[in-house]
Amino acid sequence: MKKILSLLLAVMMIFSLAACGQKPAETPQGETPKGETPGTGKPYKAALLLNGSLGDKSFFDSANSGLEKLKKELGAEIFDFKVEQMGATPADEKKWAPTVMDYCEKGEYDVIIMGTWQMIDALEEASKQFPDQKFMFFDETYNFEERVNNNNIYNVLYKQNEVSYLVGAAAAMMTTSKELPNIDPATKNIGFLGGMENPIINDFLLGYIQGAKDVEPGIKVAIAYVGNFYDSAAGKDLALAQYQNGGVDVGYNVAGAAGLGQIEAAVDAKKYAFGVDSDQAALLADKAHVIPTSALKNVGNSLYRAIKLDLEGKLEYGKAESLGFAEGGVEIVKDEHYEKMLPESIRTKIDELEKKITNGEIKVDTALGKSTEEIKAIKDSVQ
Repeated sequence: MKKILSLLLAVMMIFSLAACGQKPAETPQGETPKGETPGTGKPYKAALLLNGSLGDKSFFDSANSGLEKLKKELGAEIFDFKVEQMGATPADEKKWAPTVMDYCEKGEYDVIIMGTWQMIDALEEASKQFPDQKFMFFDETYNFEERVNNNNIYNVLYKQNEVSYLVGAAAAMMTTSKELPNIDPATKNIGFLGGMENPIINDFLLGYIQGAKDVEPGIKVAIAYVGNFYDSAAGKDLALAQYQNGGVDVGYNVAGAAGLGQIEAAVDAKKYAFGVDSDQAALLADKAHVIPTSALKNVGNSLYRAIKLDLEGKLEYGKAESLGFAEGGVEIVKDEHYEKMLPESIRTKIDELEKKITNGEIKVDTALGKSTEEIKAIKDSVQ
């Protein structure tokens, strides 16, 4: 009898070991298996909803490039995404909110990504109606204290005031330089072209003004807003007025596709224009000779980072993050073109200022939280 029991136990152990050999490796608690949405075994899918179009050589192209980079790195079997180009004109605006709802109703996407202040209300309504849908919202503050259903939204912001401080400092040094062609050192005039006047664009502006004034206290800044982010012809007209009538030597475009008009104006006027959001000197090779460098708000990098964290189960929803120099959220392009365009004295000073911002020695002013009157007073100080 003992022999029979021993034999049965041995057979049971063999089957048990065989079964264990077929069991898949367990994923550590709290982590998502690589290439799977939690609990599904399917690729992680994202939808990027643009209240504009690709091809802006700026903001939206940056967002798309970050997702392209992640897909190339991980493979479509692990991560995939779709871009919906909703357009930016007044006629397009009426379809933005319904498009967001359509994507939520599909239920196909692990995360829906959108950005800019114009999409806040659509995001809030979608998050309320679809509490199980995850959202990423970039480049505008989502007020978690005042708005509802916050636990399914991740909000990423950028310290555009920090990078604009460096652009302002560089522009002020350029406009007083005797080493650069097509500069009148006696004028001390620089320009700023915004898309629309809102807190984010004014945050660019205040950093730009502070950087310029810190290196050249007597600087004057010509300020104009296109009124939208798509009309490059209007952007060109406004910038030409600054170059031709305002004595501006160097401009800074923060206007999306409309800002491309300032670069065209700089070519016509034989002046300079700083790029924004993407490396516009590289993207616009035939106009690179007027673009010293570009201020990058690394939208693509931030989305790449956020989705990787989400795949690992480590992204915190219901909160906002603000990324500056220290976090790689912003930077200026420092390449061979930059070295060729700007004298060493300017580049050395820029490096020095960047280090001081990063270590906290320089505190850059922000438009976020400021009243209209406070912002106006800062603008008036450079008129």
